[in-house]
Amino acid sequence: MDEVTSEIKEEITEAAENIEEPVPEENSDAAAAADTEEAAGDQEDAGPESKGKWYVVHTYSGYENKVKTNLLKAIENSHLEDQIFEVRVPMQDVVELKDGVRKTVSKKMFPGYVLINMIMNEDTWYVARNTRGVTGFVGPGSKPVPLSDAEMKALGFQTTGTISVDFGEGDTISVVSGVWRDTIGVVQRMDYSKQTVTINVEIFGRDTPVEISFAEVKSMK
Repeated sequence: MDEVTSEIKEEITEAAENIEEPVPEENSDAAAAADTEEAAGDQEDAGPESKGKWYVVHTYSGYENKVKTNLLKAIENSHLEDQIFEVRVPMQDVVELKDGVRKTVSKKMFPGYVLINMIMNEDTWYVARNTRGVTGFVGPGSKPVPLSDAEMKALGFQTTGTISVDFGEGDTISVVSGVWRDTIGVVQRMDYSKQTVTINVEIFGRDTPVEISFAEVKSMK
């Protein structure tokens, strides 16, 4: 994930810390009514032709896909298809490299979060907020705050994957292919954007830093 996306993840996580845990069942109706009034108050000018925006809801860990399924069903039952347009659990392909073997797996970009493209009003807020597994909207005091276009582009749902390796700076690795095959060295630097590792190689009697692809090395652990 690029630096901008990481920053957005940190912002989402920080905002989520302000989300209150679900209230006891006997108080849930009163709490929902109060929150609905506050959310709807900021959407007085949002008519049927308003353009939907992307919002983030926080969910119980591991319930992201279940929340998506429950929410889609609630949208259908409430006939809000013309106001809640899309629900996503952001995923990314991650290349895991272990003992020199590459494997591509699909992982959640933001565990514990679900993105919803919707027109924010009292009805849509109520359906999303009261979907089972949702603990609240991301925003100050659980007040829904839409993601900007720049943030959505950075989150991107980009097709380019990242790579996960089982070694880091200070670890000893072995080069298994390429020009420096059979070389053993200590990791001096990791560059995830280029997917390379830097080790020192003895050239003409001097230690010289060289960059080698993640795919050409394996951990000596």
